[in-house]
Amino acid sequence: MTVKKVIAENSRNVSIEIEGRFDFSLHQQFREAYSSCNDSGTQFSLELSKATYMDSSALGMILLLKDHAEKVGGDVLINRPSEGVNKILEIAQFHRLMTIKV
Repeated sequence: MTVKKVIAENSRNVSIEIEGRFDFSLHQQFREAYSSCNDSGTQFSLELSKATYMDSSALGMILLLKDHAEKVGGDVLINRPSEGVNKILEIAQFHRLMTIKV
């Protein structure tokens, strides 16, 4: 279980990649990956292609990321969720809240 963060040179594009299980054990690492990114208009890209599992606490963490992005005038894009993770996002109807690129 890892959280990797890559900030683009312009600091307005932040990519957060989750590998393995996305659950409450990653809460602190996940929050630290975005909380210092406060530039106006920041685009947060959540890479979930390597996520093997997601639980309800992970859904809550994504909503906290969305709240943070909205505070700085940005948005969240979920990129290539794995098949199992995508099913969970569909059930939770996250496609209504943010863009999900399969």
